[in-house]
Amino acid sequence: AGGGRVETRLSRRRLAVLAVFSCYSLVNAFQWIQYSILSNVFAGFYGVSFTQIDWLSMVYMVAYVPLILPATWLLDARGLRLTALLGAGLNGLGAWLKCASLAPGRYPLTLAAQAVCAVAQVFILGLPSRIASVWFGPTEVSTACAVAVLGNQLGTAIGFLLPPVLVPNTPNDINLMAHNISIMFYGTAIVSTLLFFLTGVVFEEKPKYPPSHSQAVLQTVPPEDYSYKQSIINLFKNIPFVLLLISYGIMTGAFYSVSTLLNQMIVTHYEGEEVNAGRIGLTLVVAGMVGSIICGLWLDYTKTYKQTTLIVYILSFIGLLVFTFTLDLGYLIVVFVTGGVLGFFMTGYLPLGFEFAVEITYPESEGTSSGLLNASAQIFGIVFTLVQGKLTTDYSPRAGNLFLCAWIFVGIILTALIKSDLRRHNVNSGIMNLDVKAVPVDSPVEPESTTLKIQSAL
Repeated sequence: AGGGRVETRLSRRRLAVLAVFSCYSLVNAFQWIQYSILSNVFAGFYGVSFTQIDWLSMVYMVAYVPLILPATWLLDARGLRLTALLGAGLNGLGAWLKCASLAPGRYPLTLAAQAVCAVAQVFILGLPSRIASVWFGPTEVSTACAVAVLGNQLGTAIGFLLPPVLVPNTPNDINLMAHNISIMFYGTAIVSTLLFFLTGVVFEEKPKYPPSHSQAVLQTVPPEDYSYKQSIINLFKNIPFVLLLISYGIMTGAFYSVSTLLNQMIVTHYEGEEVNAGRIGLTLVVAGMVGSIICGLWLDYTKTYKQTTLIVYILSFIGLLVFTFTLDLGYLIVVFVTGGVLGFFMTGYLPLGFEFAVEITYPESEGTSSGLLNASAQIFGIVFTLVQGKLTTDYSPRAGNLFLCAWIFVGIILTALIKSDLRRHNVNSGIMNLDVKAVPVDSPVEPESTTLKIQSAL
């Protein structure tokens, strides 16, 4: 870019954008888990097998892989606002279709509705790092990304907790069961619709002024200079990113597998403890939410991306080993504790992976790198769930968990090999002779220095 003068400020609207996104991401995650936690109820209601109910969750993973590249292209070509509206709108549409499936024999319709929600997820999971980068300043970007990821995790936590309360198992009264399910479905649909309209009101493509040096530099690049195809090629030529792509897929795929099979693992050793299995799942997710926030705050404070990512990876490995070898001790309180520790580190890794990817791939699109990371996670998640499930059924939960431990150890090695080149941080640190004083947009005091001279774009 040539010499231009660009003003940077922080917009107060960024908090509203983050809040609305986190809320509709929450609802999407809630819709993902609401069937699995009530698998016996829905299997009885629709008259189908448990495997068919499992597919109501698996469809989220299956839909993501082929759709992520078109979705990231749309984000880069058409922008943040349209992508956000699609995610929120499809989320609401899927919720209303579920309301039409409130009768025995309508399993195909509820599967189609869940597939619509799965497509909505494709337009949701890749947005946290884009929203954080476009709307938030350099000292808060990692925390903002963690909060955006937190919304999805909170939805999963509520999905573990709320459906069993709203829909108790009443196999002898299908009408009462349908009534209870309708409360959950219609409530979700109303909330989803409200969030869709809020998205239309709150979301803008970008703030009036860029919030950071790195965003100011990116905005000087003419749109015609951007090629989505070239961006994908650049990412796969970036060896550190390829290593992160695999290691992120391993860790997050392992987390998906553990979450999906948790009920089966617990009930194998603690017969009749289905309720506590759900509570252990809730503990795992809530601990992970705390881990995400702490990791985000730590990154904003230290910028030690590789070191933090590697340490959390190692601690996740240790946590899974401890969880594996204490699962059959006969003390549920131990499983609660080890499950919480495991969730803290495994889920705390999610925003680390997003932000680390943005740092080592800048100035490539945050949506593209995040989308590829999520696609890797879904692929590993499907494979790990199928293999771990087979090992757990044929041998024991320990065999399935040790299979995951072996893969996570591989992930540790790959993470250690990543060369950490913090490109975005270098721009924000003024290495390129950029000098910006960022102030709130509504500040009554005019800053002494609110401009930067871009001497070299990239």
